[in-house]
Amino acid sequence: MSNEQRVRIPAKPAFPPSNAPARDGARATGRRLAEVRGARPAPDVAPDRASTARSSASMAVGTLISRILGLVKGVVLGIAIAGTTVADVFTGSDYLPNIIFLLVAGGVFNAVLIPQIAKASRLPDKGSEFISRLLTLGVAGLLALTVIVTALVVPIMGTFTSFSGGQLKLAITFGLFLLPQIFFYGLYSLLGQILNAHNAFRVYAWAPVANNVVAIAGLLVFIAVAGSSRAHQHTVDNWTTTQTLLLAGTATLGIVVQSLVLLMPVKRLGLRLRPRFGLRGTGLGVTAKIAGWTVGTMIIGQLSYLVVLRVATISSASKPNGAAGGSGVPGIYEFNRATELYIMPHSIIALSIATVMFTAMARAAAAHDFSGLRSSLSAALRTTGVATVFASIALIVLSGPLGMLFGGNSDLSGRQIAITLAILAIGAPFFSVYFILNRVLYALEDARTPFVIQCMVVATSVTMVLASAALPPPLIIYGLAVSYTLNNFIGPFLSHHYLKRRLGNYGGGLILRVYMRFLAAALVAGVAGEAALRAFGSASPDGFMWTSISASLVTLAVVGSAMAVVYFVMLKALRVHELDDVVAPLLSRVRSRMPSQG
Repeated sequence: MSNEQRVRIPAKPAFPPSNAPARDGARATGRRLAEVRGARPAPDVAPDRASTARSSASMAVGTLISRILGLVKGVVLGIAIAGTTVADVFTGSDYLPNIIFLLVAGGVFNAVLIPQIAKASRLPDKGSEFISRLLTLGVAGLLALTVIVTALVVPIMGTFTSFSGGQLKLAITFGLFLLPQIFFYGLYSLLGQILNAHNAFRVYAWAPVANNVVAIAGLLVFIAVAGSSRAHQHTVDNWTTTQTLLLAGTATLGIVVQSLVLLMPVKRLGLRLRPRFGLRGTGLGVTAKIAGWTVGTMIIGQLSYLVVLRVATISSASKPNGAAGGSGVPGIYEFNRATELYIMPHSIIALSIATVMFTAMARAAAAHDFSGLRSSLSAALRTTGVATVFASIALIVLSGPLGMLFGGNSDLSGRQIAITLAILAIGAPFFSVYFILNRVLYALEDARTPFVIQCMVVATSVTMVLASAALPPPLIIYGLAVSYTLNNFIGPFLSHHYLKRRLGNYGGGLILRVYMRFLAAALVAGVAGEAALRAFGSASPDGFMWTSISASLVTLAVVGSAMAVVYFVMLKALRVHELDDVVAPLLSRVRSRMPSQG
């Protein structure tokens, strides 16, 4: 999830966002709406280039710090509850507010409201009247949705998870504290897009930092009061109300803070906002018709994750309430930690590159310059592959220490995360390819084809997920990981098929040859990394890297750095020019910030 004009929910560990390409159609939808209504499309950059550069730099720093803190939060959460049945119940419960918001309101906010906010901001009153009406409707709708969902917490938890007995009771209790996040997710999205429409990007990018700080502080207080999972075996049977307040309460408090910190910057815009009812004549109906395919694509994707959630909690529900670190059954906690790690290279690398390249793609598509569009697509795929192919091999080789990092000092939980991560990492580069191919379709202002592709992908995904449910409980999570990996091959195949019919040959042979060189270099780095891991005791159950979180950090720092150096050297030896396309802009930025001589 990126910083573009779209719904961004950065605070949750989540299943891989197969619907992400749908949300990236918002800008194309906005341009198309402007053409329909005879208005001027929103520009891609602000008039003040210096101000834009400063804002971009601030956003990049804020996003990076937020991601780092998100990793820290994951590590601290592991120390608090990893290896316990409570970890699975909390993870399943904590995921629902995110998915319900995206399912019910996320697509509407992204594809219907955001383009209108951007357009209204160019009116003489800076959109004051329209935004007042929009906020009134949005806040009222979000409040009603949150109240209804929270009131239905019992059937919702019973339907979308496989918990029963004491686990279900605890999940319902967690839900009462966590489901109110839906309102604040929506408020954060509304306020953030108002700021973005008025070129005030920084606070929106930094707000998740405040969320993570609050959440980490809450987890540290939990550990201080209730103890870590290693020191005190937290179970469903001995769980207390105080522990719920500290764990679930502070998680929601972080989302509340994340949204409320945007109130003051919005007030500084001077929009004179006040409650106003009625949206007739605002053009939302036209936008909704245009954006219907985009909304549908998002909804289909989120529905599939409800099935995943139901199946993922089967293994968790098979554990006895008193099961703790000794359980040999991986649960949804391990699955979510692994997916969070596996999707990170895409979120940091592919998303950034695709965002930069999207403007060139959109301009080429608008000018019917299909040669330029094919060139931009080929460049985006090759540049992204430099990083994602290596990241895939690195995640496989380093899955052990990464698992320990998030396993809360439980070597069993750490190994379960590691196995799941290694399976998921195989398909990581293809997930990024699928994302970029769908971006081209949105650049062509074709939202129907991604919807059709999404339906086919979801159909195969749900079939494989349901097949995983038939496996023995200790294998269900691994079965889900296999289904994700297989699905990551299917998505790009389908998108490639549709795009080749639309664009012709966009250099598939060249892209494949370049990826083979990436893979060759990454495999050499992987062999070197695997050899280095042996020095840290990877082959022994009692080896150094399996002993603690600090040991896993040392292992990651040393072995990961060594692998990166070997990969860099191999790319140079193989004369991979795409490496320069990634490194040159970074070096240019560094040089531009250095003081000039003389």
